[in-house]
Amino acid sequence: MLVFGKNVAKDLLLNGVNINKIYLQDGFDDKSILSLIEKSNSKVEYKQKKEIDNLANGLHQGIIVSIPDYQYHNINSIFENNEDVVLILDHIEDPHNFGAIIRTCEAAGINSIIISQDRQVPINSTVMKTSAGTLYNMNIVMVNSIANSIDILKDNGFWIVGTSLEDSEDYRNIDYSGKIAIVMGNEGKGISNLVAKKCDYLAKIPMYGKTNSLNVSVATGIMIYEVIRNRK
Repeated sequence: MLVFGKNVAKDLLLNGVNINKIYLQDGFDDKSILSLIEKSNSKVEYKQKKEIDNLANGLHQGIIVSIPDYQYHNINSIFENNEDVVLILDHIEDPHNFGAIIRTCEAAGINSIIISQDRQVPINSTVMKTSAGTLYNMNIVMVNSIANSIDILKDNGFWIVGTSLEDSEDYRNIDYSGKIAIVMGNEGKGISNLVAKKCDYLAKIPMYGKTNSLNVSVATGIMIYEVIRNRK
């Protein structure tokens, strides 16, 4: 996987992520990054601007890093790590939303995110860049079925709270004191009917303006921090 930009490159180098190769534009002169590259003993290849432009699909700032594809975890890792709050994403399609959600979870101390292997944006360069280097501090679990995974979580003592505008209650009125899995739905369709039926609670964030919904990454942040506040 190719990722690009100075901030992402710094985060990868500082976190000791395995790097295949670093491509630098001729004349690249960021001394702090060059120092980190030297310390990491990473392979470096210099290229002309046109060649760098052809490699990167976005603003690269003269640096592209080739890293191995992200290795997803399985659902048992949640129980092995004694997690008591997890996030489930029911088919998020926008990589910017996914990356922002990862960043929010890491900041809030939520370590595990469950995603489906189909109709879900995978971890790619955009997700990596938007997550601002937090991805490698996270436990991203990929599963065949969100519904089946909810059953497994329930068998291990989790209560499932889905987000929905229909047949739901104010998110502030729910008890989040036990093991909790928060389900956030697709940007356009929300959570699926099957997933909604498996939830113990359906929560909604009240809207006081003219809009009837929030961006999923914003809504995720509100839900996560309400869980944290409720558990103190």
